[in-house]
Amino acid sequence: MTRPLLAVDAPFVLYRSFFALPDSIKGAEGNSVNALLGSANALLRIAADRDPRAIVVCFGAEAAEYRVELFAPYHADRPPVPDPLAWQFERAPEFFEAFGWSSESSPDLEADDLLGSLASAEVAAGGDALIVTGDRDMYQCVGEHVHVLYLKSGTTGFEEVDAREVERRYGIPPELVPDFIALRGDPSDSLPGAPGVGPKTAADLLRSHGSLEQAISGAFRERPRIAAALTESADQLRAFREIATLRGVDLERPPDQPTDLAGGARAARALGLNRLAERLESAESVRDL
Repeated sequence: MTRPLLAVDAPFVLYRSFFALPDSIKGAEGNSVNALLGSANALLRIAADRDPRAIVVCFGAEAAEYRVELFAPYHADRPPVPDPLAWQFERAPEFFEAFGWSSESSPDLEADDLLGSLASAEVAAGGDALIVTGDRDMYQCVGEHVHVLYLKSGTTGFEEVDAREVERRYGIPPELVPDFIALRGDPSDSLPGAPGVGPKTAADLLRSHGSLEQAISGAFRERPRIAAALTESADQLRAFREIATLRGVDLERPPDQPTDLAGGARAARALGLNRLAERLESAESVRDL
């Protein structure tokens, strides 16, 4: 890869950091700053390792309205954002921008949609993109010039996922990930999938038929139980696939922008993150952190 664009799933990174670090980490005003600290550290580590040409953090709606209209229980099982995390969410865009990292947000689309749109804009301009997330839905974006840096909850570090790795994990190519999710379901999004269809059967169906739609139309060739699951739930499965498919939006390709260590240090001190500020002040480059 050339120096890639780093597109960051900000809600996931903040959630992950909030639950990984104790909320007893307080800032200058006595508020918890664990999510901001953990997110900054994670992104600085990735920046040091991958030397991105720019970093963009993406925010969006918790549940896009059109997805809820397609399936009312979508995201319904997710708990409300804890108050200490909500306070940090409000301050995150300004905090990240102090590091020279730009932000994108939308009241109508989710962060995932913006991540996919940024990756598409980067590839269209001849560049490469790395998507930082813990959401496997983003595997649908993977290709020759787009990889996912998958962050697991509860652990440090990340795994780089390319097209071969998507196929190894799911048994299908990246472009069929929305079809796979529709069939298998996705508990994190409250999508039940096709009754009685697990990951192996979902992959087998897609390899045999080529797509969800072709699996539905060719259901008569399957075992009676699978045929019934496909035909009796056909409209709902199509809705699940649309929910799982990222919705693109026109976004400008961001210009090259190095990480601003001095700006990050000032923002860290303003929040009472003094150890982070000291590290930033003493480093000559991101690689020194």
